[in-house]
Amino acid sequence: MDISHPAVHPVGVPPAEARPPPRVRMKEWQGMPATAGGLTLRLGQFSFAVISFTMVVSISNFSTVTAFCYLVAAMVLQSLWSLTLAIIDIYALLWKRSLRNSLLVSLFVIGDWLA
Repeated sequence: MDISHPAVHPVGVPPAEARPPPRVRMKEWQGMPATAGGLTLRLGQFSFAVISFTMVVSISNFSTVTAFCYLVAAMVLQSLWSLTLAIIDIYALLWKRSLRNSLLVSLFVIGDWLA
């Protein structure tokens, strides 16, 4: 007989491929960059920075108090940072771009922490 039997000629099972685990996407959180909630928060942050800036500047002789000078400088930086990120959010929403890059989100977090 010309028939082969599995006991005589065993068939080896090919080794399983070592696949990397599937990539996990970030969850959609309220206020994430490139979302309507994130844009609303950025515009609110910008408006509060401008309001506090105008309140401090409206005080007569605010430049004689060192703390007020530092506060004005901080509010200018905060308003510029918030306006820049609001413009980035508007761009991402209009062109349907995703800002879910972990490096980019880390940059936003560190910038918010500093500003």
